[in-house]
Amino acid sequence: MTAGPVAFVLGGGGVLGAVEVGMLRALLRTGIRPDLVVGTSIGAVNGALVAADPREEVTDRLVRLWSSPEASEVYGDSVARQLRRFAARTHLHSPVPLRRLLERELGVGRTFAELAVPFRCCAANIERAAEHWFDRGPVVDAVLASASVPGLLPPMEIDGSHYIDGGIVNSIPISEAVRSGATRIFVLQVGRIERPLSPPRRPWEIAQVAFEIARRHRFARDMAALPPGVAVHVLPTGGLDPRDDSPWAYRDMAAVGRRISRAYTASRHYLDALGDR
Repeated sequence: MTAGPVAFVLGGGGVLGAVEVGMLRALLRTGIRPDLVVGTSIGAVNGALVAADPREEVTDRLVRLWSSPEASEVYGDSVARQLRRFAARTHLHSPVPLRRLLERELGVGRTFAELAVPFRCCAANIERAAEHWFDRGPVVDAVLASASVPGLLPPMEIDGSHYIDGGIVNSIPISEAVRSGATRIFVLQVGRIERPLSPPRRPWEIAQVAFEIARRHRFARDMAALPPGVAVHVLPTGGLDPRDDSPWAYRDMAAVGRRISRAYTASRHYLDALGDR
């Protein structure tokens, strides 16, 4: 494969982000290491751990994290508690379990400068209605901002500004990796771009389809604008389950192991073939 700075780009996608663990394992076992890690939403969560420890062993930690009771607690409130919170506020879940999980894995107060490789994560700034990139200061606060899914978690306030999920503005941020100088980019995505879209048939599918069009349009535009000399490899998930389109899929942690294993196998086959060319 062509030499040059390597970027891992980890996209958003909630609990579907477990597939990124399988992709990371395939990359690291193949001997591919990142010079830069870029993440959005759940990709910022996975990406921060990889940037802190870019060795194959980190995937074992990620598997344990994804399978842990603490991970289930992130979206584990009872429906009654969710509704009470939503009636009084703007979100269904407390950010405390996710903060606890991140602080346990990354350390309280850890900064971007203390990570093993450069890391950048994206959030949407409410006041400026704009994409914002974090690359300095406390890592946990930045990752919480990037992963604050509207309606599920509250906006994250940092230095007087409020931030929500980075997937709103840049779900698969290859453009940031290009801007940062990467010439080999490995895209770890949750599988939605692999599936054809169809018109919505149920009320909750309307917003899903609209958001998916915006997500894919940005990704396609960025891919079409790649400068000469930049190679992008989109790793495969190995396929998704039809249940992943359910509005409650974000709470389903039971399929984590299957998603990780399937993505590892598919990505390993892809990378092995890539090495032969």
